[in-house]
Amino acid sequence: MKKNLVLAVAVLMMGSVAMGQTAKKGSKKEKHSKVSTTTATPVLTEVTAAPVQASMAPVQEEKKSAETLWISEASHDFGKIPQGKPVTTDFELKTTGSDSLKLEMVQAGCGCTTPHWTAGTYAPGQVVKINVGYNAAGEGAFTKPVTITYNGGQQKVINITGTVYSTPATPAPANPGLGKVQN
Repeated sequence: MKKNLVLAVAVLMMGSVAMGQTAKKGSKKEKHSKVSTTTATPVLTEVTAAPVQASMAPVQEEKKSAETLWISEASHDFGKIPQGKPVTTDFELKTTGSDSLKLEMVQAGCGCTTPHWTAGTYAPGQVVKINVGYNAAGEGAFTKPVTITYNGGQQKVINITGTVYSTPATPAPANPGLGKVQN
């Protein structure tokens, strides 16, 4: 607390000295007079700005289009699937606006997820299918992202989810009584 008080007093004293320095730099008459501790009232002047000339070129407004990509589902749940048995699903997408859809890239997050798609430009309203396959090597729940890149770098992420269960390593044992059934 004392440090703050000492600091405040020092700042006030420096301000007074600065005011005295300003007064001493004035006219010769002020040079010989005592330095006043009163502050001068600032003088306000009105400034008017010159009119801005309008450019002859028309101003082009940058259009921000609303989101126009429709996807049939954002996430597909495979439910319970057996380990080592591939599963697939189709995602459908299209543009709902008046602009065409340029499909640039579809990329999976790992090697166990494989998207099949065709790059190209599609007319407004034309349905595009992306087939996504998954082959589980391990047991348990999974969520795998697939990133769709379209129209100059815009991106959407869709997901596939599910739970993998292990299948028996050996087939079911033979039934010895199967051949002995009598009528």
